[in-house]
Amino acid sequence: MTTTTATPGFITGGVDTHLDVHVAAALDHLGGVLGTASFPTTSARYAQLLEWLQAHGPVERIGIEGTSSYGSGLAQYLRANGVSVIEVSRPSRQVRRRHGKSDVIDAIAAARAVLAGEARTVAKSHDGAVEALRTLKVLQRSANKARVVALNQLHNPSSPAPDEV
Repeated sequence: MTTTTATPGFITGGVDTHLDVHVAAALDHLGGVLGTASFPTTSARYAQLLEWLQAHGPVERIGIEGTSSYGSGLAQYLRANGVSVIEVSRPSRQVRRRHGKSDVIDAIAAARAVLAGEARTVAKSHDGAVEALRTLKVLQRSANKARVVALNQLHNPSSPAPDEV
């Protein structure tokens, strides 16, 4: 089994993502918490989040919970700025029960999962041919649903009309 060790002097970040706010944690190479902070989910705040992490030292990797949903924009921003983004799964119920549940705890757990080598999956880029096909499939499903609704309305009018009509 191979293990990944953090480089001394480098920072590992962890982010717990939500619709309105992202909570970030900065950890040293031994897993010690250097700080936590919350940032609104706007592109200007993504830059602020990265600057905040870099203020603690050079950033090696960032573990993000939810890179396919609420963390998608942040993951794309960080990747565009040369930061390695790792997809982190939600902590198991047993871990959450043992350590509690809060956004700060989840952000720290995301960074520690990256440090421990539990999370190794590089986050998807959400661009290129795969993303284009996904978009086409979403449009196709939407068009099919709209077609079925229109046909149902033609065959079964919702308002009672006189028989002559």
